[in-house]
Amino acid sequence: MEKFTPFESWVAVLEVDNIDTDQIIPARFLKTISKAGLGDQLFFDWRYEADGSPKADFPLNQAPAKSAQVLLAGDNFGCGSSREHAPWALTQFGFRAVISTSFADIFRGNSLKNSLLPIIVPRDVHQKLLAVLKTNPLSTVQVDLASQTLKLPDGSAVEFPVDEFSKTCLLEGVDELGFLLKHEPEIAAFEASHPSALNTLA
Repeated sequence: MEKFTPFESWVAVLEVDNIDTDQIIPARFLKTISKAGLGDQLFFDWRYEADGSPKADFPLNQAPAKSAQVLLAGDNFGCGSSREHAPWALTQFGFRAVISTSFADIFRGNSLKNSLLPIIVPRDVHQKLLAVLKTNPLSTVQVDLASQTLKLPDGSAVEFPVDEFSKTCLLEGVDELGFLLKHEPEIAAFEASHPSALNTLA
């Protein structure tokens, strides 16, 4: 995983509540254990016609949204089944963050483990950002995980929550195993300072 750094981006808008993981990545694409190609299958049933051609009116098929690193979604994003392929597909498309008023817990956890930042904002902030983007789709936002702030197009900033462990892993660019391996010397020293386990079967 790469270290999560501050960035500025256009915003793709999907003004839909309760987008479930089967819409994010349909179940028929879950046979793979590789992330390769999942970006093309993101929102597949919404993005493509029956013949496989892109739907011209779908936001992710339009500029600048199709090159955005931030997705603005409706409430309760990522509900449904717990498939990890959902954040995989979003990151393979190019998204680094999703903004919503709430996320399904399992999706949120999977996202944080896969370098996708779920940003929870109050409903009034969400509506404010949505209104700005409808007026000017070229507006950008700035995301700074270290300070846990989202800077809006008008220059105002809002803080968002993230647990300290996930934040540390994202900023350092490590997963849970990588985090443990970085502390291997301390773990070895702790084990060496304690007696071996007693053989209770002797």
